[in-house]
Parts: sequence; C-alpha cells; structure tokens
Amino acid sequence: MPSTLAEPVYCELEIKKSRFLTWLEPVASSEDAKARLTSIRKQYPDARHVCFAFYVNGSSGLSDDGEPSGTAAKPMFNVIAHNDLINVMAIVVRYFGGIKLGAGGLARAYGGAVAQAMTLANVVKVERKFTLKLTFDFALESQVRRVLAPFSIELENLQYTSTVSAVVTVSESTSAEVLSQLQSIAPGSSALVIDCDDPEAGL
Repeated sequence: MPSTLAEPVYCELEIKKSRFLTWLEPVASSEDAKARLTSIRKQYPDARHVCFAFYVNGSSGLSDDGEPSGTAAKPMFNVIAHNDLINVMAIVVRYFGGIKLGAGGLARAYGGAVAQAMTLANVVKVERKFTLKLTFDFALESQVRRVLAPFSIELENLQYTSTVSAVVTVSESTSAEVLSQLQSIAPGSSALVIDCDDPEAGL
C-alpha cells in the first residue's frame, strides 16, 4: 500500500560549502505542487538552483533547474519511488559554495538531501479508492442502497432512463466485500451490471 506524509518536513545539508535546503511535503495536486514551487522560488530568489520532483495522483514532474541532466531531480524522485510515496513533492534549493561536486557528487547530494528529509518524515499509509459504475433495474434501487449504507457509500451521478445508472467510490479494504454483496442482489442476471475500468482494482 502506498504512503504519503502526514506533514511537511525540512532539513539542511552542507557538502563542500554548498548548502542544500530541502523540503519534502504532501501535496494534493500537480497545481498545488507548482504553486509551492513558485512560493519557494520567490522566497529564495538568489539561489543558484531550485530543483524539484513530485508524484501526485499518477502524474510526475521533475526539474534539474540548470544542474547537469539527471544529477538532481532523478535522484530526488528515486527516493520518493523507493519509499512508495504518492502525493508528495521534494524541493531542493542549492546555494553553490564554489566547489564543483561532479555528476556523481551532485546525484549523491540531491538524493541524499531528500533521503535525509525522509528520516524526519511521519509516513502514513494511503488507501486506494476505486470507482464502480452500476447499472440496475428500478426495482433493485432500494436493495442497492441497503448494501451500500453500512459502508457509508452514496450513489453518485444518478441517472434514470430505461434503467438506473450511478457511480460509487469504494475503498480498497472494503471493495471485495462491497462487490460480493452487490452481486448477491441479482446473481447471474443482467438486472445489475457492475463495471470498473481501473486495472489496479482487481475487481
């Protein structure tokens, strides 16, 4: 099960007179990540490099911001991936100390900065959620609602045509039980059709 951070963490690392200021933070969207990056850039306008890596809702973003390609953002992202983190952003601000670190040294520095921040992080598990599309006869609506009620699941995007269609959001931990109970309403018939287009759901 993937994880995220309970709250932001910050740390500093100095290597051969270069300072690496590091933020590792939870973010809800790529837009939030970009807004946070803009804020850091404004806060440290004199920094030589502001590098970042994020992985949010299945989308990623990386920038070496002038460092040699592959020496900053990729090592930072590798720490995120190695720890199976999602909805997380790493930003490293570098103040150059006058001594070049070389490609290998830069990769170790940027990756090490984020790894050091990880040692301070409070990591929490993130439960995946899946969307199911339900199509059922009018006569089954009350039964469907009775199945969903104990799980605090609501029918969303309800549409009434020749049948009833709706979507529901289920948590990974309860998805199998919810699916089993829904299928028991009309076993082996077309009166209730359940679709899930997420290959990770295993439903």
